[in-house]
Amino acid sequence: MSPATSKPAAAPPSCPARHRARGLDPRRWLRRASRLLIAPRCLVCAERGQADLDLCSACSAELPWNLDVCRQCALPLEGVAARCGQCTLRPPPWSLAQSALRYAFPVDRLLPRFKFHGDLAAGEVLATLLQWSLDPAEVPAALVPVPLHRARLRERGYDQALELARFLHRDGGPPVLADRLRRLRHTAPQSELGAAARRDNVFGAFALHGDGPLPAHVALVDDVLTTGATVGECARVLLAAGVRRVDVWTIARAL
Repeated sequence: MSPATSKPAAAPPSCPARHRARGLDPRRWLRRASRLLIAPRCLVCAERGQADLDLCSACSAELPWNLDVCRQCALPLEGVAARCGQCTLRPPPWSLAQSALRYAFPVDRLLPRFKFHGDLAAGEVLATLLQWSLDPAEVPAALVPVPLHRARLRERGYDQALELARFLHRDGGPPVLADRLRRLRHTAPQSELGAAARRDNVFGAFALHGDGPLPAHVALVDDVLTTGATVGECARVLLAAGVRRVDVWTIARAL
């Protein structure tokens, strides 16, 4: 990649236009000011980064923003309809899916580093991109990270969905309900399974934890939306517990 220009932007030029004008949270302004003292480096190609993002302008220009998609499954949509045919005929249990990017370069370089290798700098970049893409008219009362089982949490040492939710909250997002949803079984990795097997794998794998009412509107937070089996099962548990609307927020959408 070629060196970045010196122009600092609140969001890449290809970011959805309705979000470029939102400005920066005051806490991010402080971090941005501190980063002027130490030049950031692009996490993809190691060229000079931007004042508010550890990506160079060239890698930022290649970000595969997930635009013109179905409101419920976040897959590409042709025409002006709000939902694809599949979601119209058999809607998923959640109301709205917001997936910032398609799972392609450079997201496919950054996301595994965050998910499997504890690279929180990559996680912060991805959380920033997700935040930029979110519709400010569709803000939930709370964020519910899709939980890991205790065994997998011990293997990795951290929960990437929880870290993502914390990044979003820290920059002015809704509060995080970190322990209201529990994973009961140590399921096989979803990435190794087909669509039907994914549904069977997570059936009955989640349960509500703790007392007290839940907000009427929450967003499930996870890294990638693929078949929707995991978030679908989580959404059913939350709806059965009295939540009236569940959205899904993910960094990426697998196509």
